[in-house]
Amino acid sequence: MREFKIPSEVSFVLDKINEYGYESYLVGGCVRDYLLGKTPSDFDVTTNARPETIIEIFKDSAHLVATGLKHGTVTVIKDHVSVEVTTYRVDGDYSDNRHPEVVRFSPELKEDVLRRDFTINSMAYSPKHGFKDHVNGLDDLDNGVIRCVGDPAVRFEEDSLRILRALRFSSILGFEIEENTSSQIHKKAHLLENISIERITTEFIKLLCGEYSEKILLDYRDVFTVFVPKISEMFDFEQHTPYHKYDVYTHSVKAVAAADKEDKILRTALYFHDIGKPECFFTDSAGVGHFYGHAQRSMEITDEIMKKLRFDNNFRSYVVTLIKYHDAPIENDEKRIKKLLRNLGEEQFFRLIALQRADNAAQSEIVFHRKSRFDAVEETAKRILAEKACFSLADLAVNGNDLISLGIPKGKLIGRILNDLLENVIENRIPNDKNSLLQKAAEYKGE
Repeated sequence: MREFKIPSEVSFVLDKINEYGYESYLVGGCVRDYLLGKTPSDFDVTTNARPETIIEIFKDSAHLVATGLKHGTVTVIKDHVSVEVTTYRVDGDYSDNRHPEVVRFSPELKEDVLRRDFTINSMAYSPKHGFKDHVNGLDDLDNGVIRCVGDPAVRFEEDSLRILRALRFSSILGFEIEENTSSQIHKKAHLLENISIERITTEFIKLLCGEYSEKILLDYRDVFTVFVPKISEMFDFEQHTPYHKYDVYTHSVKAVAAADKEDKILRTALYFHDIGKPECFFTDSAGVGHFYGHAQRSMEITDEIMKKLRFDNNFRSYVVTLIKYHDAPIENDEKRIKKLLRNLGEEQFFRLIALQRADNAAQSEIVFHRKSRFDAVEETAKRILAEKACFSLADLAVNGNDLISLGIPKGKLIGRILNDLLENVIENRIPNDKNSLLQKAAEYKGE
């Protein structure tokens, strides 16, 4: 058994409950993570003490938040560390495929464990009472298996978000989904229609960023059509071009897998970057496929999808901008690179290069030579930044106040002149020094 290095704030909660004569166990994801050799990011405690008792125990020693009293949960905050403490319980009927209508508190840990989602999330540990595993979760953890506790059909009908949670765990951990659990995921996928779209989006993005997302995105593609029906048009859509050896959907998934798993924006953009291709497809007289205008169409479709999925506006803007530019060739030309840095900003510029690298990696081998171009463009961009070259209005040696001092009236003209000056500097027509820029700006005074 691995060592559980429990933070002092969490130990305080466990010990305090024990001092009052009650059981307390770490449970769920934190136990799973400890057993995997990872450091948990949050901590859940389960106990036979009722919520009103937890409030009484900690009322003078910690900050308390009544997170979900009717479901037996109180959040105990000790020195800025939050610990969710939940009473052992048995859940009643689920009428909304998400939350139990009523719960019955139980004195037994085993009863509480049997209501949980997956075996690997149902183990408990207490420094005082040791390790408890009533559902063979440790075996599944050791064997790399995602398995529902009990009947998966019942588990998914109770809380349908568990469908995406199973896929997310498999995507992140690389675990296989047990056969019966997998079968019920496909059969019960339609129940996701009853789940709030915000919760679906959160789980989906985590899934996209899993190290093993490729297999899940391919094997369970039918599940994702429940909340993004449009992707079905990409399935098995052959591209009929020597530059692509995969159908549109498989290409997109392999591009996702080739990208940095820490970058949510990048992976989301790659998943949707070719969603407009089926609408734009035609073949020429030689039978070769073409997709003219697909970048623009993909951007438009993705924008609508992300609005329906209620993505954060800034996140959505970053994604659709990447899709807009994803098919535009970026040559190793200093002027063009400066303009892209101006239009996109530094972070998005390098993200676009990363997107094009991943896109290229999911194409045919005959285009792999483009990697050298991406390398050259990145090197040039880094040199431009290191030299503090001018490519944005903030870099110009003059500002709006300087133009006003020339007698140019306030208003839209100021912005237009500054942008024209920037364009001249980027094109190397004038140097970025104050006197040269003011001399050029004076030519606009009569307008």
